[in-house]
Amino acid sequence: MAIEPINFVVFLMGPTASGKTELAIEISKHINSKLISVDSALIYRGMDIGTAKPSKEILTAYPHELVDICEPEDSFSVTEFISLAKEHIKSALAEGKLPILVGGTSFYFNALEHGLSELPSSTDESRKHFNDLLKSEGSVKLHSKLTEIDPKSAARIHSNDSQRVTRALEVFHLSGEILSKLQGKKNQNKLDLNIKKIVLMPDRAILHQRIEQRFIKMIKDGFLDEVEILRKNSKLNLDLASMRSVGYRQAWNYFEGNYSKQ
Repeated sequence: MAIEPINFVVFLMGPTASGKTELAIEISKHINSKLISVDSALIYRGMDIGTAKPSKEILTAYPHELVDICEPEDSFSVTEFISLAKEHIKSALAEGKLPILVGGTSFYFNALEHGLSELPSSTDESRKHFNDLLKSEGSVKLHSKLTEIDPKSAARIHSNDSQRVTRALEVFHLSGEILSKLQGKKNQNKLDLNIKKIVLMPDRAILHQRIEQRFIKMIKDGFLDEVEILRKNSKLNLDLASMRSVGYRQAWNYFEGNYSKQ
């Protein structure tokens, strides 16, 4: 009897420390599958401890696509992610494997499921302009400006999410159109496959305990040493997306004397 071809993908989603990697590995032990990482921090080489990247042993035994694919100083857009993810999905299906997309970057998952808007590309000039504004005025003040220009986008973006705040302002600056309006037209690059979602949502108290335990382990494993090595890279600065990953900016500022070790 002929085996029907696989015509769907699995989205394995959940917050930090919810057990996504462990479940993905367990599934792959029993199902012929390909694991594809959906994590905006795991793409960077040399950022292993602070991102809780699976160990080299785990990645050797259970390979994850889209891990360690660029340097921390490199730019990497959601468009690039979609393109690469779709290539790996296509490859998996051609090999008769179930594509399992596992991670916690909801923006990437959303872009795959619903597509992208035609947003203007960032330019060196506009990027510098808004990074300078961020340094001089801060994320909260820029968020207030966004509220005046595009209240719908401002309501969806936290005032401390400097990357998304500046991008929303940049889109308006470059196109004259507000982000929420442009996003209403999204359909480009939409994944043309059925999606089965597995969403892990542990009890909040348990999740907080796991996050605390993970943080303690990171410190013991040498997270601060990892950041010190990154700081010696002259190509890196706090405006880069890699250094906006949770923990890295705070550790960098600790070495700058802005935080105590406590």
